[in-house]
Formats: sequence, C-alpha cells, structure tokens
Amino acid sequence: MKLQNLTTVDLISTDLTFSTKDEVIRYLVNQLSEAGKLHSEEDFYQAVIERETLSPTGFEGGLAIPHGKSSAVKEASFAVATLRKPLEDWESIDEENKVELVMLLAIPENEAGSTHLSLLSELMTRLADPKYKSRLVQASSSEALYAALDQEQEAEQQTDNQPTKTILAVTACPAGIAHTYMAAEALVRAGNDLGVNVLVEKQGANGIEDKISKKQATKADAIIFAADVSVKDKERFAQLPSITTSVAAPLKNAEGLLQQALEKAKNGPVKENRDEEEEEEAEEESYKKPFKMEIKDSIMTGISYIIPIIVAGGMTLAFAVLVSQAFGLQEVYETEGSWLWLLRQLGGNMLGTLMVPILSAYMAYSIADKPALGPGFAAGISANLIGSGFLGGMLGGFLAGYIIKYLKQNVQTSGTFSGFVSFWLYPVLGTLSVGSIMLFVVGEPLAAINNGLIGWLEGLSGGNAILLGAIIGAMVSFDLGGPVNKAAYTFCIGAMASGNIMPYAAFASVKMVSAFAVTGATIIAKHYFTKPEQEVGKQTWLLGLAGITEGAIPFMINDPLRVIPSLVAGSAVTGGIVAYFGIGLAVPGAGIFSLALVEGPSLIVAAGVWLGAALLGAFISMVLLIVSRKNKLKKQQDSVKEQEKKQMEAAIN
Repeated sequence: MKLQNLTTVDLISTDLTFSTKDEVIRYLVNQLSEAGKLHSEEDFYQAVIERETLSPTGFEGGLAIPHGKSSAVKEASFAVATLRKPLEDWESIDEENKVELVMLLAIPENEAGSTHLSLLSELMTRLADPKYKSRLVQASSSEALYAALDQEQEAEQQTDNQPTKTILAVTACPAGIAHTYMAAEALVRAGNDLGVNVLVEKQGANGIEDKISKKQATKADAIIFAADVSVKDKERFAQLPSITTSVAAPLKNAEGLLQQALEKAKNGPVKENRDEEEEEEAEEESYKKPFKMEIKDSIMTGISYIIPIIVAGGMTLAFAVLVSQAFGLQEVYETEGSWLWLLRQLGGNMLGTLMVPILSAYMAYSIADKPALGPGFAAGISANLIGSGFLGGMLGGFLAGYIIKYLKQNVQTSGTFSGFVSFWLYPVLGTLSVGSIMLFVVGEPLAAINNGLIGWLEGLSGGNAILLGAIIGAMVSFDLGGPVNKAAYTFCIGAMASGNIMPYAAFASVKMVSAFAVTGATIIAKHYFTKPEQEVGKQTWLLGLAGITEGAIPFMINDPLRVIPSLVAGSAVTGGIVAYFGIGLAVPGAGIFSLALVEGPSLIVAAGVWLGAALLGAFISMVLLIVSRKNKLKKQQDSVKEQEKKQMEAAIN
C-alpha cells in the first residue's frame, strides 16, 4: 500500500505544540476538513471521540493512531502531526508512552471493514520499525515527512558470521491483527541485530501462519511465547526452554527477550540429534494430513465441542422436568415466562439451537482453523433453517472447512495485510458461499433425506427395531468411548434432534453395561482376576451409574480378543430390548440419572424395562467375561503343564 495516496503535504504538520490530546485531535480534524475530506467536521470529531472511549489509541514508543469511521468522511485519508513536546496524558497500551507522533485516520463508514483495516495494518507494520518511525519523527518539514512515508528502508548490513543459535517464537493477540505481526517483526529485527536466527509463528486472525515444523522445533535452542491468548498446540515445544510474556513485550524490548531466551538455552537440556531422514519424515508429518484422517479428525473435533453443550443443556432440561414431576409443577412448567419454563427454554435452546451450529463450526475449524469458524456457524444455522438436522450440520461443516481451506491456499496476500484479508474476506466470502449452497442447492435434498430417516426410525418395530438397538449397543461397547462409540453417539443425538427419541434411550442404557459387567465379574469370580483388576472393578460400577464406559478400558487393553466380544454381546442384547419396547429418552444424558426421564407406555414400565435391560446385558457380559477368563487361565495352565511334561521327558531321556 502506498501511504502517500491517502494523504497530502497539507495534511502533515511537524514540530507542533499542544497541551492536551483533544487539542491535537481537533487540529487534525480541522486539517482534514479544510482539505475537503469531510462532509461535517463536527460529526467526524464526535466519531473520533467515541472511538477514544472504547480502548486506547496510544501504543508504544511515542506513537498514537486515533481514528474515526463515519459517514461524515468523503474519502479515506489521514493527517499527521509531530509534537515538539510529547504528551504524557494520552491513554496508551504502554502506560509510560509519551506521544510525539500522531496519525489521525479518517475512514468512510462503508469502508470500515476494508480500507480501515488495511491502512491500520500497514501503518502498524511500518511503525514497528524504529528506524522508520524515527525518520518520521525527525522530519524537519511537512514535505520531508511526506517523502519519508513511502521511502524504502535502508538495507541492513549483513554480518559475516552466520547465526549459530535459533530462537523460536509464537505471537498472538486477542484480535489477531496488529500486535501479532508487530511483535513478530520486532523479534526478527532484534534477531538480525544479535546474529540470532529467529523463526516466528503467528497465530492471528488467519489462523496459524508460518507454522513451525517439527524439524525446526528439534533444531531450535529456546522459544518465546509472546501472547495474550492461549497458544495453540503449545505441547509441540514442551522440550524447549521457554519464556512466556505479553504480545506487547517484544515491541518494548525484543532484544532483551532474546537475550533471556539465549540464557535459558545455555541451561536447558541437551538437544537430541536426529538424522536427516527422521527430520524429513517429521517435516512431512507436520504439514500433510491424509484426507481420511482429516475427515475423521473433523468429525471428532465437532463432537468433542458439542458434548459440553449437550451435557449442560440436557441436565438443565432434565432438572426442569424432574422438578415439575416431583413437585406437581407441570402447570408452572408449561406457563410462559415462569422460572421452570425459562429453565426449560434454556436447556432446550442449548440443545435445539446451539448444538448443530457448534458441530458445524468446529468441524470447519478442524479443517481450516480460525477463519472457518464464522462460515461453520453459518452452515449450522442454515442446517437448522432448512430442517436437515445433524446430517446437514455435518455436511455444512465439511463445506465450510474446505471452502475456507481453498481460499487460504488460493487467495493469499503477504505480510500484515494477510491478517486483515482473513479477518474480513475469508469469513464473509465463506459464509455467503456455504450459506448459499446449504440454503439453495442442497437444502431440499438434505431435508428430504433427514425426513426420510425420521420416518424410517418411526416406522421401526419388531425385528427391525431390535436390529437397530443391537447395532447401537454393540457400537457403544466396541471401543468404549472411541470413534465407533462416538459414531453411535452422533447418530443417536441426530435422531433425537430430528424428533426420534428411541435410539438415544438405547444408547444411554447400554452405557451402563460394561462398567456393571466388570464390577460383577471381579467380585463374583475375583480369583480369576489380578489384584489391580479387582481394585479397578470395585470403582467401575460408579462410573457406570454416570454412564461412563471408559472404566472398562484397562480390561479391554489387557485382553481385547475376549473382553470386546463379551461386552459387545451383552450390550447388543440391552440395545435390542430397549428398542423393541419403544422406550424413548428426549433429554441427552446417560446412566442412572436418566431413569426418571425415560418415556414409554408409563414411566414405571419404561423405567423398569430400561434399567432391567441394562442389568440383563451386564449379567450376560459378566458371565462371558468370567467364562472367557477362566478358559484363558485354563489354557495357560495346560500350556505350562505341557511344557513341564516335555521338560521331564527330555530330562529322563
């Protein structure tokens, strides 16, 4: 961007004296008005003052960039003033900042998301260089300062010695724009001055840029985390000595931070030596992910983010239902505006309104990082609008993720401006694209498929219902919380969201089977199990009451060929029984807490069948666990006896 195109010599003033911030702003607003850049001087002044109340426009090192976005501005421009006596009362990010260079940006309201962001970005990037800023401050005339705005920076002298140390850095600020990039550039410049190789990963509005590879992390000496938000994938650098600071710290003392990092590197652990082939494999792994794995990771990410929503919303709704039933408050429960009605709406909206958009958004996020969140949410909202339920939400998540991934690969800019492009272009274009596809292209077919699935589920009875319930039950206990379990969970939640509550009732009942079976087996036939297994078994039933299957994982790991079939068999029986009797559960949850919420011919019958099915399935799995363990031990004993017999025969001969 050529800054001279947005200002003139008449809008630049040097070596002025003012007493207050307001005097400076009024002066620069007047300059813009006299230059014909404003429709109304007073309206624009008010816009600038309103912006001043939101957050500081003073930065560090004597810099302030006030700005206003208003319909009173005819065309984007900026005015500049250098001050003979620095102002100490300008609210700044750095409390010690004494302002001596002020640049007032005037942006038309309809360019707030484009020109404003790109201009601010360009200024912040250039002014992060002390040499550039010094040239502006020291300009002796308006003409000299105007000429210095786009003057190429002097080429830095190259040192004869190649850098012998490598320091990594991650920069991130809440907005993901100015400070993220300014801090990165400050560290790189300081590294050049010190003869240190500095590699910076920027976690900004465009997601992760200049991602540090495993190869680079392996060769580095230390890392600096300059961030005001959580650093993504921080565990990648666990082996490196580290310094954690704010994103503004490198702007004040980048050289000092690098010195600290070098000092820590001296006392840090010795770096592992890895051959070139290992490093190349790590490099490739860092950047490439197979398509199938990307799809699976996307689904698992989306599910992991909706689980807290489902639990919180489901339990809130369950609380409202239980209170209304326990205390005879059904009328309060149904009365609009009552406290129970509000709780019911809170839980219901978390499940009915938030669930699908969050699933879509974080599936998209897994594929294309932060810029995909907006389009992902749009895809989920579109899925709700067209009535396509979870199927539409998942398809929308994929679409949003890959649309943004395509844009990031094919619509790129360089430098700081890339953060602004992703801040505006990617989300807006992605939202319009995925929203249009979901609403006008795939909407009716998806809704038809979803309605067809609902109709099929509602029409299931007899053998078909038993088969569906058995499949759900087998999937739940096949890997105890793994991908297969999660696939069953997704199907059941999707069916519930579409109005069919039988699959989730089967799912919730089966969630108790594995834990109860393990506890029963280790108590009734404890002589077949080791002491550690017995101790685990004593506690597993408690997890089962809460619908947590993971307690049985130690048994599965130790003997998967026997344990998995044993648990799957009992779980399939449980799922089949619940489905056959048409038991339903309209509130997400699992374990004994759902007992009073199941639906059927009557609450007592439904609860009895639902819990009885879980206990019967647990009994079947328990018997199979005991029998299979007994046979295993018998085979081991027979094998030992056979070996002893052979040894005795060999000794006699």
